[in-house]
Amino acid sequence: MNHRNVLPGELRTALAEVRQVYLDLAQRPIQRNCLRRTECCQFKLTGRSPYLTKGEALVAAKAFRATGRKSLPENADGSCPMLQQESGSCLIYEDRPFGCRTHFCAPAGGPIPRREVLDLIRRLEDVDRTLNGSGPRPLQNAVADALGEIVRAIDR
Repeated sequence: MNHRNVLPGELRTALAEVRQVYLDLAQRPIQRNCLRRTECCQFKLTGRSPYLTKGEALVAAKAFRATGRKSLPENADGSCPMLQQESGSCLIYEDRPFGCRTHFCAPAGGPIPRREVLDLIRRLEDVDRTLNGSGPRPLQNAVADALGEIVRAIDR
């Protein structure tokens, strides 16, 4: 694996590509009806957690930091750390990861078949390689590490 440092311009370009993937997904004629019930955010109950590439984790971490928070909470109920307990709202809904956008939530339309979004997944994997990522990782781990990177970058 190449462990070279990612230059700031490369990072900006990579994060812009992640956001473009999200926009391109939204433009697809795939029926979705997310009612923000947050059932899919209950990782312990569903037994499922999204896996994020490094680019997705950095986008999510930046959005999370923009809420004024610096570290992920440990939710005793096993829910997503991006779920605001008081309101039941996603703190980063506009920047939520690809897995949250193509989720398995039955009321929203169930999972989007992989074959329909494989090209977008490949683009996220390309960004991961650009950022020297190690492939998709569980949301909590990926975002916690990305938050650490952001904090280290700020402290420099």
